[in-house]
Amino acid sequence: VSLPKKESDIDRFDETVRMAKEAGATVLRTVCLGGRRYETFKTLEDWENFKTQSWESLVRAEKVVSKHGVKLAFENHKDWRLWDQLELLMRMHSEWVGVCFDFGNNLSLLEDPHVQAEVLAPFIMTTHLKDMGAQMYEDGFLLSEVPLGEGMLDLAKICDICESANPDIQFNLEMITRDPLKIPFMRDDYWVPMPMLPARDLVSTLKRIKQHPPQKPLPTISDKSDEQCLAYEEANVRQCFQYAKEQLGLS
Repeated sequence: VSLPKKESDIDRFDETVRMAKEAGATVLRTVCLGGRRYETFKTLEDWENFKTQSWESLVRAEKVVSKHGVKLAFENHKDWRLWDQLELLMRMHSEWVGVCFDFGNNLSLLEDPHVQAEVLAPFIMTTHLKDMGAQMYEDGFLLSEVPLGEGMLDLAKICDICESANPDIQFNLEMITRDPLKIPFMRDDYWVPMPMLPARDLVSTLKRIKQHPPQKPLPTISDKSDEQCLAYEEANVRQCFQYAKEQLGLS
C-alpha cells in the first residue's frame, strides 16, 4: 500500500486499508522510498527532508491502521539503514507499525543482514525472503538476487531469528531475476546521504563478498528475449520453492 504522504491522501489510504482488511489481510507492506538511497539523494539535506516526510507519513498511516486493527510493515527498501529504521520504530512505539524485513536489501547499504535481523526481530511483521550474490566491478560491487542456497546469506539463521520473535511470521519469496544492481561505493556521490557510515561496515561487506564468491554467473536478462526472461525467472522461482521446502522446512 502507498503511504499517505499528505493530509489529502488519508481518505484514499483509509479506503485501501479497509478493503485490504475486508479481503482478509492482517499485515500490509509499504515502502517509504521507491528508489535507492545512494541513487536518489544528491545532498544530505535531501535525505534529512525525506526522513521528516517519512515520519509524517507513518504517523498519518498509524492512525488509520490502528483504527482498523491491521498491521503496517514498512520495508528496508534500500533506504533505511538499521539504526535509521530502529529510531523510527522506537519513536513510533506502536503495535500496529513494524517491519517488512527484506533479507538482502541492506547489503547495498553495507550492512550485515544477519545483525539487522537480530536487532529488528521484535518489529518484524512480514518478510521478503531472498538470497544474494555479489562480485566486484570497477566502481564497487554488483549485487543480485540469486536462487535460494546459491548466495552469501545464512537463510536458516535469519528464518530462525524471524520465527523465534514472531511464530506467525510469513515468508514471502522475492526472487527478482534482473541484471545485477551496481553498488558504486567507489564513487563520491554514493556517500552523500551516508556521510557517517562506519568504515568497518564497508570492510565487513567486502570481506563477506570475498568469502562467498558466486557459485555461477550472476543472473542477467538484458541478453534474453521476453520469452527467455519469463522462462528464466520461472525456473529460478521454482528452484527457490524447492530449496525452501527441502532445506528450510517451509511449504
